[in-house]
Amino acid sequence: MSRVGNKPVEIPSGVTIENKDNFVTVKGPKGELSRQFHKDIKINVAESTITFERPSDHKEHRALHGTTRSVLNNMVIGVTAGYERALEIIGVGYRASKSGNKLILNVGYSHPVEITPEQGLEVEVPSNTKVIVKGIDKQRVGELAANIRSVRAPEPYKGKGIRYEGEFVRRKEGKTGK
Repeated sequence: MSRVGNKPVEIPSGVTIENKDNFVTVKGPKGELSRQFHKDIKINVAESTITFERPSDHKEHRALHGTTRSVLNNMVIGVTAGYERALEIIGVGYRASKSGNKLILNVGYSHPVEITPEQGLEVEVPSNTKVIVKGIDKQRVGELAANIRSVRAPEPYKGKGIRYEGEFVRRKEGKTGK
């Protein structure tokens, strides 16, 4: 039995959920998210909870059961509280700035790297070494944060680069460290 799939999702006040042939639309104070879920998993929307049923104990149905519940729960959290992912920039002369809606990164290349976030995502630069990505869709927030990090991933010798806040970068000894 899927422990995750069996847990009901609580619907907070101010959130409305519409389910039409497993095309679920979640509306809340921060926005609206829609997604098509697999036809085999039955989504039951009651007044204050959402429950999920699978037709059999087949391996695919067991996997979809928990995944469907997690994705729908993330949608509910997104339209109520939203998601954010913080990145920190470490390195001499490495910095970030914001020009209009664009994020401009100076991270050791011969040119600044410009990143324009998709609609529905917001990028904040509280200091020149910190970047915060905000939005209501957890997947898109994480994807934009990963794209920003991939511009200059942290290297293991000096630790320079862009990393997630609190990320541990395993350091290596150089050639002289015998």
